[in-house]
Amino acid sequence: MGHLQEFDQVFIQAPDHRPKLAVSQADGIPTIDLSPIFNDSPPAGSEFPHDLVQQIASACTEWGFFLVVNHGVPPEKRRRMEAAAREFFGQSLEEKRKVRRNEGVATGYFDMELTKNVRDWKEVFDFVVEDPTLIPASSDPDETELTQLINQWPEYPPEFREICEGYVEELEKLGHKLMELIASSLELPAKRFGEYFKGQTSSVRLNHYPLCPSPELVLGVGHHKDPGVLTVLAQDHVGGLEVKRKRDGEWIQLKPVPDSYVVNVGDITEVWSNEKYESVEHRATVNSKRDRYSIAFFFYPSHSTIVEPLEELIGPQNPPKYKPYSFGKFLANRKRSNFKKLNVDNVQISDFKITN
Repeated sequence: MGHLQEFDQVFIQAPDHRPKLAVSQADGIPTIDLSPIFNDSPPAGSEFPHDLVQQIASACTEWGFFLVVNHGVPPEKRRRMEAAAREFFGQSLEEKRKVRRNEGVATGYFDMELTKNVRDWKEVFDFVVEDPTLIPASSDPDETELTQLINQWPEYPPEFREICEGYVEELEKLGHKLMELIASSLELPAKRFGEYFKGQTSSVRLNHYPLCPSPELVLGVGHHKDPGVLTVLAQDHVGGLEVKRKRDGEWIQLKPVPDSYVVNVGDITEVWSNEKYESVEHRATVNSKRDRYSIAFFFYPSHSTIVEPLEELIGPQNPPKYKPYSFGKFLANRKRSNFKKLNVDNVQISDFKITN
């Protein structure tokens, strides 16, 4: 990262978490063509093509990850966003740190992030979709005070803010479309999830993974699951995203497909679906030849959402597998551990699991 001249121990993963450099390339991660929902505009209230809904259902059940193509995001907007990210990260550290995030401001530039208490080999820029975004001020369940997340924008590149805002508008549309498909695949009304996103806490993260002298010892992002509803990722042609395959626990690399997005279901979807769809562990590797960029859109509901299995999906044969939890409090708890090395793993949905 320029300033990491000497290789620092804080990046080194425990031996059982180190990446295997000869990882198998994924066959079988489904690629789903979304053109049917854009081409044939169905009459209002009519259903999505059955075949498409089936593909979504099987991808969410078997993998928890899938690629989408013909997704309706204008390629021009994506290209401008990717170019602006490279331009921003290409500046001096001193420039980037003018918009550095800290415990008081959770948006902006950051290069010291920890995942599972080990430092990631990356630098990021975060912004929230709704500016300002309201979240609880503390993770204390009895505390009702809210705080605002406000974006900090750099002066350079000059149109950075406008490009980011134009891009996220498209990703939001795609997020809603995907949630309608996921609802349909669970045999729920297409708009079932819409209400949860009023006052959403969604955010976008621009990632830059610089060249790394010892890619076999570190990770760009350590193994983790996403806490939100859905993540939609644009990866560049370099690739490095690895997914833990459900059937055998093998780490599988997702080969980049031009103009596609990688979609994965997050923890909230796992809880809502009462584990019909599971959130899957993934990580990012780095390499010594080419640096890599990616852009992640995290689709999060409003902070006031109480996350619990949907009543339509539970019953005597399928009792709830999770206790309800407040998403806002969950988020407030997570924000603490990004800055400090905690002695424990931060809050996980497994903490709310009902064990019989």
